[in-house]
Amino acid sequence: MRIDIIAGARPNFMKIGPIIKQITMFNATHPDTSFQYRLIHTGQHYDRNMSDSFFEQLGIPEPDINLGAGSGTQASQTAQIMIGYEVAIQEWKPDICIVVGDVNSTMACSIVAKKAGIKVAHVEAGIRSGDWSMPEEINRIVTDSITDYFFTTSEEANSNLKQAGHAENKIYYVGNTMIDSLLDNLGKLKKPDFFDSSFAGEKYIVLTLHRPSNVDDPAKLAVLLDRIHDAVNDCKVLFPMHPRTRKIYTAIGKDYPQFVIVEPMSYLEFMYAIKNAAGVVTDSGGITEETTVLNIPCITLRDSTERPETIRLGTNELVKDHTLIAGYIGKMISGEWKQTQPIKYWDGKTSERIVEALASMRI
Repeated sequence: MRIDIIAGARPNFMKIGPIIKQITMFNATHPDTSFQYRLIHTGQHYDRNMSDSFFEQLGIPEPDINLGAGSGTQASQTAQIMIGYEVAIQEWKPDICIVVGDVNSTMACSIVAKKAGIKVAHVEAGIRSGDWSMPEEINRIVTDSITDYFFTTSEEANSNLKQAGHAENKIYYVGNTMIDSLLDNLGKLKKPDFFDSSFAGEKYIVLTLHRPSNVDDPAKLAVLLDRIHDAVNDCKVLFPMHPRTRKIYTAIGKDYPQFVIVEPMSYLEFMYAIKNAAGVVTDSGGITEETTVLNIPCITLRDSTERPETIRLGTNELVKDHTLIAGYIGKMISGEWKQTQPIKYWDGKTSERIVEALASMRI
């Protein structure tokens, strides 16, 4: 079986790493039925700490092809990825294209593959926020509408796909490959160089913000940062700043003494920071999965989430009303927080189940 594995942005890298590792192990023990694969990096994330260092630390091989899409508007970036991937499949046509997550690369490559008669498998299929103002939600819906094989992370995702009319025998409830990466690397986490001098044993919170609804309006971002800074009191805040956020933050021109602002961090350093934090304040989706498994308090500054299991069974709380931030952060710092409950198949063996499913397919 010929396989293309698509990655383009930070959240993708932690999801493809375990799959590639498992394919390599499968090939070593099944020489008669081995997989041939290409790793295709679309170039959607081009910052080194948001791309290359993740490959190195997660043991992901060099991409066979880099489409070099770079940044741009939603439409222009998607178009560049589609053009590049169309050329790639003319050179070597796979039997199946594996896309992961919900970024532009996911949707773009699935469309190109489907139009070329290539089967599409979607890892992390079926998750829904219900918020169509999010570009990621459009990517999820379009991708799943043309997907042939669905690899899901939760009962909620299974239900969403069944309600949409997808055949049950095409839905593979396998778990979460991001958790495979996390559990596999817990013993390898790396303390950042700035850590001891910045925190010296003190409690701290990790803050990540990148969604347009939170960061694109300078006035709105300033109010949000004011609320967070006022709420933490003497507790410091580690703020790895996304390139998108930094542009707006610079325009605000305010100083927040409790914030320790750093460049985007490598995977092993970022997970070290998360694991040792009093809590996390974020507008990301994937981080809420990692904090759930690590049993770290987390609040998500959004109106909805595509990962309700992190609220129902995990440590995540959805905070729509930003006037409530202070109360949640206060509980976070004091340790008054709910505890994680086990989530089915978030056990570090998801990639094994995916490769077993691929091996059983007749394409």
